[in-house]
Amino acid sequence: MTTRFSLPIQVVEAGGFTAWLVEDHSVPVVSLSWSWQGGAAFDPAGQEGTAAMAAAMLSEGAGEMRALPFADALRDSAIGLSFSAGRDSFDGSFRALTDALPEAVRLARLAMTAPRLDADALERVRARAIANARTTLETPRGQAGRAFWAAAFPAHPAGRPASGTAESLGPISAAMLRDALARQLRRDGLVIAASGAIRPAELGALMRDLFGALPAGAPAAPPTLPAFTAFGRQVVPVPGPQSQVILGQPGLAPTDPAWEAAQVVLRVLGGGGFSSRLMEAVRVQRGLTYGIGAGLDSLFRGGVVTCAFATENGRVAEALAVTKDVWAEMAARGPTQAELEEAVAYLTGSLPLQFTDSRRIAGTLMAMRRNDRPLDWLDGRDARLRAITRDDAARVAATLLAPDALAVTVAGQPQGM
Repeated sequence: MTTRFSLPIQVVEAGGFTAWLVEDHSVPVVSLSWSWQGGAAFDPAGQEGTAAMAAAMLSEGAGEMRALPFADALRDSAIGLSFSAGRDSFDGSFRALTDALPEAVRLARLAMTAPRLDADALERVRARAIANARTTLETPRGQAGRAFWAAAFPAHPAGRPASGTAESLGPISAAMLRDALARQLRRDGLVIAASGAIRPAELGALMRDLFGALPAGAPAAPPTLPAFTAFGRQVVPVPGPQSQVILGQPGLAPTDPAWEAAQVVLRVLGGGGFSSRLMEAVRVQRGLTYGIGAGLDSLFRGGVVTCAFATENGRVAEALAVTKDVWAEMAARGPTQAELEEAVAYLTGSLPLQFTDSRRIAGTLMAMRRNDRPLDWLDGRDARLRAITRDDAARVAATLLAPDALAVTVAGQPQGM
């Protein structure tokens, strides 16, 4: 049985701000998400992690409240407030009961307009960030990821670790964080999404109250994603019994007309768990890895196809050869009719699971807006997916996948390479 999924999205405009809203009064909760372009893209060279630390500091006290009273105020009203900086965006969000909305707006506004950046809170956040950076970057997986992106985009922010390194995080001062926030937190350039028990007029008033006191102007536009550097193969020595492998090649932008067919192809190739070709060939048939997956990373309005797995040092070469063979087979022939139908069934059937609560709905609306989707994009998604033929998928596979251009990073002590 085929069911048609639709999401009633309203466009709310007020005070120079625009939000997409899915109104639902079945539960007295409101989720609000907002975002600017920028994030780690604005970190000066050598100061990687500045935006991420600045985002973390926004919930460490504001106005007259130091970190603990600020946290208590959020807890007492059951408000979830967070800020984060990604590779190309700076994000904020809150979730609150309708009765607590005025307090949520007050605290979020205070955090953005009057952050304290107290020295003790800064050192606590810095210590946590450095510990996380060391934990991440000192593993084979972290080393492989850092080396892969640095080689793929050597002169672009996409090639730098968004969360920083122990070396870059150490010297970051409160003055640097204030400069970062001044570049980022602006009245213009905002993308806003909301879901839950709030009416359009109420959302309009909320946006004016929450964002109206921010400085005028928009953040600068991050640099576009340059061409992927096909760097061949590199090995990062990391002691241990296993190696982490990352393969990658140019992908496509979310606005590309072939986007949905590419999602089908990549699900069959490496996104369907045990039903994917890579999992079947590399794990099930040969036992070369515990898990392997492939997908499309979207960043800076572009895309990169990546694949990752870990395996014993002595089996890296074999696992790589099998992976490339599967990659080449998919590029040459595309998915079978049965694989196509299974992938489409999953992609259409799983869509409603993205809308099980207000926070997930707001997040999906935000992703749609960032990717320049039209308002009715979700309404036609099932039909577009079901209209993809095997010939369409094969054509996209041949265009998208480039086995000869795969760049490979291995972090570990691979044998025979």
